[in-house]
Amino acid sequence: MHSRLQARSVLGASGLALALCLTPGWAAADQHLPGEGVTVTPARATWDTGWFPAAVYSHLLEELGYEVDRPTTLDNPPFYQSVAQGDVDFWVNGWFPLHNTYRRTFRAGAELIGYVAQGGALQGYLIDKRTADEHGITGLEDFRDPEVAALFDSDGNGKAELVACPPGWGCELVIAHHLEAYGLTDTVEPIKASYSASMADALGRYQEDGSIFFYTWTPNWTVGLLEPGKDVVWITVDEATLPEDQRDFEDDTVLHDVVGCTENPCNLGWPANDIRPVVNSAFAAENPAAAELFEEVRIPVDDIFAQNARMFDGEDSAEDIQRHAEEWIATHREQVDAWLDQARQAAASAM
Repeated sequence: MHSRLQARSVLGASGLALALCLTPGWAAADQHLPGEGVTVTPARATWDTGWFPAAVYSHLLEELGYEVDRPTTLDNPPFYQSVAQGDVDFWVNGWFPLHNTYRRTFRAGAELIGYVAQGGALQGYLIDKRTADEHGITGLEDFRDPEVAALFDSDGNGKAELVACPPGWGCELVIAHHLEAYGLTDTVEPIKASYSASMADALGRYQEDGSIFFYTWTPNWTVGLLEPGKDVVWITVDEATLPEDQRDFEDDTVLHDVVGCTENPCNLGWPANDIRPVVNSAFAAENPAAAELFEEVRIPVDDIFAQNARMFDGEDSAEDIQRHAEEWIATHREQVDAWLDQARQAAASAM
């Protein structure tokens, strides 16, 4: 009796497994949507030039079946703390080595996976070309001269106004280090208000033939409206100096053939950065499809730059940014499908 029941149980289990395997689309659907039933909580940076990549990644996760919440916009310190604690799952706005300052915060609970853009993110200081040519200004150290600083002083306090970074951005800390290290605290005043608003003011002064001095990064709309070599120039430093947590990268600040730089090779004082996803470690371990997607995806810097230019031209609503992401995905459909297939294979291998 017992043997017959056991045999019936085995046959029943086998029949159920066979029926499930033969059910049209069941196995395929499971493999096609490995993220089904999982809600993802993304974050994004406060600088809007990073919102387009964030939208692209969110759309791709949705194609894997994940339900993706609206991203939480965070400054660097709260993001790195939140991702380490698991309050958010990821962002794709990590800049390294610039964000090395925060590694101690997230080392135990989050990790870098893949690259949005590798080595293509430049940073540095620029001034308008007219003033540079007229007064022979080529480097940051020239601003030690009060007469040079006065050229960029619009409020009469004797200090050059530098469009800098708002509090909470990684570049704020490096700029503060530079002003101290190069002896510029008496002659340069960093403007830390909203970057976009400060740059809009600078652009207005430039259009009225005023002198402007600003920090920027690429990709960014600033170097689309103010073209290096034509409208503005990158200025150099004599010798790089970086905060302690980035000191290993001081030899990487010299670049060749930088368009619009006052010298070649060009010591920008900042190393080229990688833009990288930062992902909660537990989320990555539990979601191999998402982890593989982060590993595979790349967005060319030129494409980010082009989208940023559209934002500056007025296509800057949440709906516009979502549409830009959808259009980019459609344009790169073949490559996107290859990334998604890799992600699905990773999920299948982990089962």
